[in-house]
Amino acid sequence: MSIKVEERISHQKLGQQLELFMSSEEAPGMPFYLPKGMVLRNELENLWKVKHQRAGYQEIKTPIMMKQELWEQSGHWDHYHENMYFANVDEQKYAIKPMSCPGAVLIFNSKKRSYRELPIRYAELGLVHRHELSGSLNGLLRVRAFTQDDAHLFVREDQIEKEIEKVLDLVDEFYSEFGFSYKIELSTRPEDFMGSVQAWDQAEHALEAVLKQKQVAYQVNEGDGAFYGPKIDFHILDSLGRSWQCGTVQLDFQMPEKFDCKYIDEDNQLRQPIMIHRAIYGSIERFIAILLEHFQGSFPLWLAPVQVKILPIADAHVSYAEDVKQQLEQEGYRVEVDDRVEKIGLKIREAALQKHPYMLIVGDQEIEQGKLSVRKHKVGVIGEMSMDELLEQLKSK
Repeated sequence: MSIKVEERISHQKLGQQLELFMSSEEAPGMPFYLPKGMVLRNELENLWKVKHQRAGYQEIKTPIMMKQELWEQSGHWDHYHENMYFANVDEQKYAIKPMSCPGAVLIFNSKKRSYRELPIRYAELGLVHRHELSGSLNGLLRVRAFTQDDAHLFVREDQIEKEIEKVLDLVDEFYSEFGFSYKIELSTRPEDFMGSVQAWDQAEHALEAVLKQKQVAYQVNEGDGAFYGPKIDFHILDSLGRSWQCGTVQLDFQMPEKFDCKYIDEDNQLRQPIMIHRAIYGSIERFIAILLEHFQGSFPLWLAPVQVKILPIADAHVSYAEDVKQQLEQEGYRVEVDDRVEKIGLKIREAALQKHPYMLIVGDQEIEQGKLSVRKHKVGVIGEMSMDELLEQLKSK
């Protein structure tokens, strides 16, 4: 897909035009999703749930607010507290989570674990809050409240490389759904790292070994790892050739040690698991912004909030349009009828601005013949079709 730079419309403008999301001074940097935006978001989340279930993940949900001591124990307080929000409840200090990892650790530690259980793969669509400066806020690209598609894997040392390889395959599977190509970057130990140099060297070697084994091209980004471990970052390329850092895989020997995570090995000895932090979308909000600018609002059929718009020419044709709508909805499609008393030319123009994949024009001729006049976005009129022919057309997309 190719779009000239000068024709590019920002995701903020597209979001307003397509009625997907809004912002408000009552909650700066915290997006409001409109009904059509929720359809788009739900489709992304449904895809995420299906693929993770197939890949052997268990979905969890952890609290948005937890005691401040937890974040001090995890290391987030020392490295991140300036970007966190806090509250006092019953004379107890709490922090609103900027990341979901400590919650996943608490679930792992909630019972005794055997080596036979590992790897344990927890996945969470976690709502997080981070304090960003007001001047840096930018639509959905930089916000204060967003949902990360987090996953936290607890693995044995002998499972590290195999699990990271599976994550790389899953990332590739996701990005292929949207036609994204991507670049890979290996980020190494930062100056404010936590833990021993030996553990960091071991973690960096494990990540690099997988990348070499997979024979994928990558660049090394010295000193840009997370404070608790090195990481592999995925930079997707949009239709304008712009690079966006979305997915990440981080290997962490530190947090399991800080929270005394243990499993019982085959010799009945307590061993410490290794933790893999991982995201693919990065955040739902940012990914939606990237998709909006990549597709310029012209989403593929499965992702479009309204897949078919039916345009009756006059009031006498509305009943037939509603019957068509009902038939399509029974087949699982998202459909709207424009039953306003307006000229058909205006309805077509406005539907085109909404970038619906398909428009169906309904008038006397269509009713008499039991057919539909079909228009496809960016193509125009594609002909008269029966309902069966239309369904065949939709299913082929």
